[in-house]
Amino acid sequence: MADTRKYNRRVYFAYNALLLLALLLSSPWWLLEMLRHGKYRTGLGERLGAVPERLKQEAVSETIWIHAVSVGEVLAVTRMIEELRACLPGWRLVVSTTTDTGQKLARERFGGNNVFYFPLDFFWSVNSYLRALRPRLIVLAESEFWPNLLHQAHVARIPVAVVNARVSDRSLPRYLRFQSLLAAVIRNVDVFLSQSEEDARRLVEIGAPPHRITVGGNLKFEVTPPATSLLVQAFAEAVQRDPFGPVLVAGSTLEGEEPLLVDCFRHVLQIYPAAVMLLAPRHPERFETVASLLKSSDVLWQRRSQWNGQPLAAGEVILLDTIGELASLYQFADIAFVGGSLIPKGGHNVLEAAQFGVPILVGPHTENFRDIIAIFQRAEALRVIAPESLTPTVLQMLENDEERVRLGQNARAVMQAQQGATRRTVGALLALLPVGVAVERRS
Repeated sequence: MADTRKYNRRVYFAYNALLLLALLLSSPWWLLEMLRHGKYRTGLGERLGAVPERLKQEAVSETIWIHAVSVGEVLAVTRMIEELRACLPGWRLVVSTTTDTGQKLARERFGGNNVFYFPLDFFWSVNSYLRALRPRLIVLAESEFWPNLLHQAHVARIPVAVVNARVSDRSLPRYLRFQSLLAAVIRNVDVFLSQSEEDARRLVEIGAPPHRITVGGNLKFEVTPPATSLLVQAFAEAVQRDPFGPVLVAGSTLEGEEPLLVDCFRHVLQIYPAAVMLLAPRHPERFETVASLLKSSDVLWQRRSQWNGQPLAAGEVILLDTIGELASLYQFADIAFVGGSLIPKGGHNVLEAAQFGVPILVGPHTENFRDIIAIFQRAEALRVIAPESLTPTVLQMLENDEERVRLGQNARAVMQAQQGATRRTVGALLALLPVGVAVERRS
């Protein structure tokens, strides 16, 4: 036992030394990103372990710390958090994120005083939050296996759950390469709630104890519909008032996809001159790059940030250069394309569009959401296209109202059939809390 503890101390010392060395060596790149795009500058102190006063001032003994990396994870855990709040009146649920976009959405949904940036995984930065928050439970979304956080939580006897757990095709080879070290790290997790049977099998393969794994289902199927914002109201009025359409929504696009989409839109305009496309790049730092592309094209366009409800022009592209609005705009789509999939980047989440029952197109590269896409394909609830078939497929679907309605209805039916993950997840989390905790379950 003493030899094991000594070995663990050496391993974690080496990990912290390597992490610090990696941070120092990569610091010029981080500084350049901060200067060029403003990335990572916000919340830098919090990331380094400076606990914000808003968390200290409202600190209570009964706290749950939930970590959701970015927008997708925040959306996934929203309903879970709502259910936990209903079951645990008087408890405080705090949420950390890694990205700025995730931070913005989390603040909107859970309140600024309950949201902070996830600390870098140094033992001192992790411990500063554990001391300040004194959480009774830590909940990590998807595949956040941070060695120091898990180790320090284990030492402090704080139970840890990984919800919506997944092991992607891209991550699996890397995890297997370091399987012996990773297995020691993830044994500090008390409960894994996997998205699917395949994810459960992969968790065992990378070293998770089988008896701690339960298939909880995919929380992303139970996304909370976006609130009706002023933008939604204004766009709904514009749809009814202005003589334009059909509406194409291209969401979460990445480099290499926008030229294909703009070219497709040109062909659409030849047959449907009143068409409008909403184009939403995935990353804010690319807004200007896509704006330059639109400037050099021969299509009419404007920025969403400069649109305040005035009449929309037929045949224009609206560049969605704002954050957090894409999900609510999918409801206006006659056809929705979900990006990151025409190029080999693994795809993005189709569920934000599916909840509105709109017909969905994706490219062939959807590895990041393999299980979700497989479910939709089996139900004939979306179309998978190649880059060269983008334009002919869009034109064919615009000509076929019946197919668009069928795809949309099938997508909505899939969403309804996959319910239940939140209930199972919340039940498992409540079971990790200390005996005697007052819990109010919804009837």
